[in-house]
Amino acid sequence: MSLETELRVRAGDVCEICANADALSSLDVDGGTPDQIERTILVCETCAKQIRGESPLDAKHLLCLNDSAWSQEPAVQVTAWRLLNQLPEETWARDLLDMLYLDDETLAWAKAGATKSADDDDAAIVHKDTHGAVLNGGDTVTLIKDLKVKGAGFTAKRGTAVRNISLVHDNAEQIEGRVNDQRIVILTEFVKKS
Repeated sequence: MSLETELRVRAGDVCEICANADALSSLDVDGGTPDQIERTILVCETCAKQIRGESPLDAKHLLCLNDSAWSQEPAVQVTAWRLLNQLPEETWARDLLDMLYLDDETLAWAKAGATKSADDDDAAIVHKDTHGAVLNGGDTVTLIKDLKVKGAGFTAKRGTAVRNISLVHDNAEQIEGRVNDQRIVILTEFVKKS
């Protein structure tokens, strides 16, 4: 049985990203020649062009990641994680990344081959906590003082853990995270890395 035939069986003859059934082809997740089913996905032409960077990301089309990110196939999970990280301005994408769980091996694979995203565009920006520890997207931080959250009507208490933070790509003094089920911007001077 050929690789593409195996992929079509695994995927149910639809794109593993958007479930489109037209113009399907195999795509190696790491950009090489498809040769291992474990590292290959079946995608439609629209998804393939966006994944390869041949066309700009279409956030409306990629809303399909709300379903495909939960696939049991590591290659699909890796692709979804990478695409979501290229959509930092989309609230739904950030929220989905906050909820998404990848095992350590799959997450390492996703990070190893991640394409440049908005977070990488300005390499000079380095986010540091109050003690000077470098912060990365996905880290957990702890608030070091009570913070009034403007517009939300609550105070984020000292000692609150903020998990899976996002870095504000154009401001080294700001991060984003969820507190009381609200996504808020937090100044790095008020957090310490956990």
